[in-house]
Parts: sequence; C-alpha cells; structure tokens
Amino acid sequence: MVNLFKILLLLGLGYALVVGLMFVTQDRLVYMPSSTISGTPERVGLDYEDVHLTAEDGVRLHGWFLPGPNDDSPALLFLHGNAGNIGHRLHSLQQFHELGMAVLIIDYRGYGRSAGRPDEQGTYADARAAWRYLVEERAFPSEAVVLFGRSLGAAVAADLATEVQPGAVILESAFTSAADLGARHYPWLPVRALLRHQYDALDRVERIKAPILLAHSREDEIVPFSHTERLQAVAPDARVLEMQGGHNDGFLATGEAYIEGLRTFLQEAGLSLASP
Repeated sequence: MVNLFKILLLLGLGYALVVGLMFVTQDRLVYMPSSTISGTPERVGLDYEDVHLTAEDGVRLHGWFLPGPNDDSPALLFLHGNAGNIGHRLHSLQQFHELGMAVLIIDYRGYGRSAGRPDEQGTYADARAAWRYLVEERAFPSEAVVLFGRSLGAAVAADLATEVQPGAVILESAFTSAADLGARHYPWLPVRALLRHQYDALDRVERIKAPILLAHSREDEIVPFSHTERLQAVAPDARVLEMQGGHNDGFLATGEAYIEGLRTFLQEAGLSLASP
C-alpha cells in the first residue's frame, strides 16, 4: 500500500507539473508567429503598398494593401490564422485579386514586422485598426468591405463583425471557441479551466447582422466540420461552402469551386465584383 501510494503521488505530481507547464506555455500553442517575411505580393505579380497602422493601445502594425482593378472595387480585410505571417498568404491574395477585390492583410502584433506580443484582446484591437484604415483613410464605404477570417482569424473577424457593419463576412475553417478546440485536442487536460484565450466565435456569430459564409472542409484534421455545423445552428441564415482538403490547404485543394463559391456569395450579398 505504501508503494502504491508513492506511485499515485508521483503520478499526481507529474500530472500537476504537466498542467502547470501547459498553463505557463499556452501562448506558444495558440500563437505561432514568424518574423521573417519570405515573399511579398510582387513575387506573384501583384501590386501592393506597405501599410503601417497604430492600434488603439499604441502598438505599431504592418500590413499590405493591394488595390482592386477599379476605383470602386470592394475591399476585403484578410485576418489570417495563428501561424506564420502575411508572407505565407500569397496564394490567397492571388485568389482574392482574381475575384476583383482590393485587399488589406495585416500581421497581428508579434507577427512579421508588427510590434508587440499577441494576445486575444490585442488581436481584436489589431482588427479594429485595420477596419479604421479601410473606412477612414481609404474611404471605403462599410458596406463595400468584406471581413475574411481563416482559422484563428475567423474568431477575430467574428468579433469585429459584432462591432461594425461590413457588407459580408466570410469565416473559413472556423472553430466555435478555443476552449472547445483545445478540449478536443487535449482531452486529458482541464483545458477550459486553464485557457486564458477564449476566442468564442459561437457567441459572436449569432450577433452578426451581415451576410455570413462559412467555408470548411469535412477533411479538416484540426478543426472538425462539426464546428461549422454548430456555428450555422446559431446563424441559420449563414451559407455553407463545403471545401476539400485539409485545414491548411482547403482553399487550394477546392480549386475553382472555391473561387466560384466566394464569388456567388459575395454577389448575392450585393457586392459588385469586377474582373481584374
């Protein structure tokens, strides 16, 4: 009995150590930034401008603005996922250019050339700074701005969409909340008690007034398709675009059907898209 008690005690201490380590290092699991931008839109033949923004808390942000084919082209605010930086989204920038849109893509604080360190409220503030840039400095009407978020960026876009009135919202490979996703990947940990970053997209989506498109693949190995089904359950008017491929390549694996799915949704939302 004494030996059994010692074994249980050691196991308990070991588990507590792991839990403590996960709590302390969770930022490294949520945010995986890269500071090296390995390519610019010029690499794929697209014109762009470097953009420098200041968030409401004074953090300096970096991004790119890509003009549309016409002066009256709608704009898309691109909020990317949790890894890398804007330099890893060149294929997507090509696709949005093909749709005939201007694009603003930013790096969250701590990513790429943006200052600071990422956290949940900070990413929300970064998105608000990007929105202000489009509607105030670039003078895009709010109804001509599309919010696009992929993975973590979908939660950021959903939050922004509850505060502003965009023309449309596209949430790609979205999860219901960071806690739901973390509990799936780490069922042996008390994720909900440990997590400092909530990213509760489910709560936000039901409060969005703009047309919503939920794009997701049933083959997604990181965020199950059931998350999109739950999001649609609270936003029954949202359209669903079923993609192919995995979490990180669905927008490529789906091919032309992806582009046409976005085009159809945006046109039905009242946005005028021109050929580039």
